[in-house]
Amino acid sequence: MAKIYFLCTGNSCRSQMAEGFAHQLLPADWEVASAGVEVHGVNPLAVQVMAEVGIDIRQQTSKLIDPEYLAQCAVVVTLCGDARDRCPVTPPTVTRLHWPLPDPAQAPGSPAEKIPVFRQVRDQIQAQIVALAKTLK
Repeated sequence: MAKIYFLCTGNSCRSQMAEGFAHQLLPADWEVASAGVEVHGVNPLAVQVMAEVGIDIRQQTSKLIDPEYLAQCAVVVTLCGDARDRCPVTPPTVTRLHWPLPDPAQAPGSPAEKIPVFRQVRDQIQAQIVALAKTLK
C-alpha cells in the first residue's frame, strides 16, 4: 500500500483538511496521514468548513512528523513554506510536492470573519487533491 503524508506547520488546518479530502478522493490503496512540525490541535473552524462539504474530520488528531513514516512514503506534500523548510530529509524515492497555501488560522478577525478564508483554503486544497488523484490512478 502506497503512503502519502500531508505536512504543515501545526497540523491544525491545512494538512488536516488535505487528509480529510484525500481519504475521500484518493484511490483506496493509498494510506493517508497528516502531521506538523509542531502540534497545535485540530482547529474547530477547519472541522466546521469540512463538515460543510460532507467530510467529518472530528476524529483526526494533530501529530508531529514521524520520520519513520515519512521515509516510507511514496508522496509527501508540504502545504506551507515552514513545513517545506523544516521537513526532515526524505529518501530520493519519495516524491515531494509543495502547495504553498496561506494559514487560515492566521487570518485577522473573529471566527465568523475567518470562515470565508477557511472556505477558500479548503476549496484550494480540494482542487489540488482532485488533480493529484488523477495522477495516482
